[in-house]
Amino acid sequence: MKLGKVEFCHFLQILALFLCLSGMNQAEFTRSRSKPYFQSGRTRTKRSWVWNQFFVLEEYMGTDPLYVGKLHSDVDKGDGSIKYILSGEGASSIFIIDENTGDIHATKRLDREEQAYYTLRAQALDRLTNKPVEPESEFVIKIQDINDNEPKFLDGPYTAGVPEMSPVGTSVVQVTATDADDPTYGNSARVVYSILQGQPYFSVEPKTGVIKTALPNMDREAKDQYLLVIQAKDMVGQNGGLSGTTSVTVTLTDVNDNPPRFPRRSYQYNVPESLPVASVVARIKAADADVGPNAEMEYKIVDGDGLGVFKISVDKDTQEGIITIQKELDFEAKTSYTLRIEAANMNVDPRFLSLGPFSDMTTVKIIVEDVDEPPVFTSRLYSMVVSEAAKVGTIIGTVAAHDPDASNSPVRYSIDRNTDLERYFNIDANSGVITTAKSLDRETNAVHNITVLAMESQNPAQIGRGYVAITILDINDNAPEFAMEYETTVCENAQPGQVIQKISAIDKDDPPNGHQFYFSLTAEAANNHNFTLQDNKDNTATVLTKRNGFRRQEQSVFYLPIFIVDSGSPSLSSTNTLTIRVCDCDADGIAQTCNAEAYILPAGLSTGALIAILACVLTLLVLVLLIVTMRRRKKEPLIFDEERDIRENIVRYDDEGGGEEDTEAFDMAALRNLNIMRDTKTRRDVTPEIQFLSRPTFKSIPDNVIFREFIWERLKEADVDPCAPPYDSLQTYAFEGNGSVAESLSSLDSISSNSDQNYDYLSDWGPRFKRLADMYGTGPDCLYS
Repeated sequence: MKLGKVEFCHFLQILALFLCLSGMNQAEFTRSRSKPYFQSGRTRTKRSWVWNQFFVLEEYMGTDPLYVGKLHSDVDKGDGSIKYILSGEGASSIFIIDENTGDIHATKRLDREEQAYYTLRAQALDRLTNKPVEPESEFVIKIQDINDNEPKFLDGPYTAGVPEMSPVGTSVVQVTATDADDPTYGNSARVVYSILQGQPYFSVEPKTGVIKTALPNMDREAKDQYLLVIQAKDMVGQNGGLSGTTSVTVTLTDVNDNPPRFPRRSYQYNVPESLPVASVVARIKAADADVGPNAEMEYKIVDGDGLGVFKISVDKDTQEGIITIQKELDFEAKTSYTLRIEAANMNVDPRFLSLGPFSDMTTVKIIVEDVDEPPVFTSRLYSMVVSEAAKVGTIIGTVAAHDPDASNSPVRYSIDRNTDLERYFNIDANSGVITTAKSLDRETNAVHNITVLAMESQNPAQIGRGYVAITILDINDNAPEFAMEYETTVCENAQPGQVIQKISAIDKDDPPNGHQFYFSLTAEAANNHNFTLQDNKDNTATVLTKRNGFRRQEQSVFYLPIFIVDSGSPSLSSTNTLTIRVCDCDADGIAQTCNAEAYILPAGLSTGALIAILACVLTLLVLVLLIVTMRRRKKEPLIFDEERDIRENIVRYDDEGGGEEDTEAFDMAALRNLNIMRDTKTRRDVTPEIQFLSRPTFKSIPDNVIFREFIWERLKEADVDPCAPPYDSLQTYAFEGNGSVAESLSSLDSISSNSDQNYDYLSDWGPRFKRLADMYGTGPDCLYS
């Protein structure tokens, strides 16, 4: 295997270093021959060991153990009486010693990056006594580094960003590579950086790893991302050095270097005049190649005849200009609008002002389209008043609406009855005059809110709505009355002039100046000797006693009629009766008992006796109910008594068949031919003596015999029929016999035949055959002549 020039030079360097270190180790570990010397007061003994550190190359790949160094003691005369032992880190496992010669060897491949040095202890022992001949000493074996580790980018791959249009030399990012080799020895850990991919746009500092821009005016809109490959090489970049690479993704960040531009110089949009206020008319957008905040724009209307009718705002998400309506459009008033709209960047970078103004203008023309609009009222809300005393048909007011379109179609009026359920009002369909349709009552409803509909005569689907508030004016049509139901009591020991009740009044009317009530006793009660009334002149009155000595046994209740008059014009009055009960009161005048029967109760039945009587009555009622219930639930027997004669009962069934095609109702063939055999059925409630009856063969016999045999066969079938009722019943059969001399009576057959058969006798058969008689008869009234 041949070595290249580079590899051969490297091999010679390692070999020379190895030989130098081996010679150094052996020279350093020799026994010191210096004589001991004495010093006053202290004796210094002769030093037997001179220890320095050993050096050994890492990554030894030979087959023999690697020689490290040699230990020797002055006591050793070379006669084999001394043996050397080794202890400490890696003793016996990594490092071994020849106990006779003191030679140290490494038996394993060493890696400085795993462990840089080993600390061991050596001792010389007498072979016979196994006792130390010299004290134990410590030494260090250092692992000599070689260039066996390539540089590594521990933080790679990298991502970085730099603004577009940055000048040359702008720092982008710094990359760092680390080498695990010994930085204090040689150039194994000295790294230099170079760029393998990314030129000519970027460069890298060889010593620091700082990446910089290498070209000016890099445009993000042209290319926004670059992929760089950076190499780090040890041995100061010399041949034979190891290298590692990493990738760096550089993104150009945006700056505001592109002004907004409208794609078109003018726009045109058509808008119906019925479009509501705040509706979107159009969306326009100025193109901007920048992104993010650099593409944020504001729009404004700078000129035109629609400044007060339209407004424009910006959509923050799409950066579009949104044109909306501020006022209602009217085709009849104006058919088109022209707007001059400007779009400008909100965040302008002064460095790029030389590229031109960062704004643009466009023209927007809006065409208003005519639509069929509903009628419009002259006012959105009409306020009207009417007295509650107004008669039916009284005019309250007038509403007016017109068709805003050029056609000016006539308008018809109506009231939305959902707002006038009681139909208190009417409106003239042509004039819009609102009148009363019923008597009004302010106390029931003081204000009526109704909706008036205005419809175009030519297009009733176009409906306008007007709102009318009708206030009902009050008149004095309600008399005053007590404000509440009073429970008035007077004590038996009441004194004359004692106040027993204070009363007030209410009135459903609502006079402008408020209520004023006047109280007095009626004429028949004015001269009573028991109570009097005092008007307090504040819409209240006081009831007082006129005597003492009230007794319940004499009279337990007094009725005092009070006359109340209001101040309306004309005034109204009412008489209200105050009920006064006589009560037994305690010392504080609080009523205890007001029933006059309390004195009579001891003479009658006691409470216990009344309860007993009530219990007896309830018990009797329960017994009566049980008896009635049991009688109603008594059932009739399922089977009739033998003594009950039901033979004279006739059961009639009004069950009509489904015509000739209904084969389920009954067998028509059986009515026409006795020779049709039927399945014999067995009744469930009767056990027949003969389960199956043989049917005789009929011969040509007289008609009366045929009919008798027919009936006899049907009776026997009814006896064994399981569906027949369990009692005698009337069976009706229709049988024509086995044949007929007249053959078929079909009208279809008869009409087409030229038979001279006389059918006049059909007229004698009654009204059921009248139709046949008319069809086939030869009389003057015959249907066919």
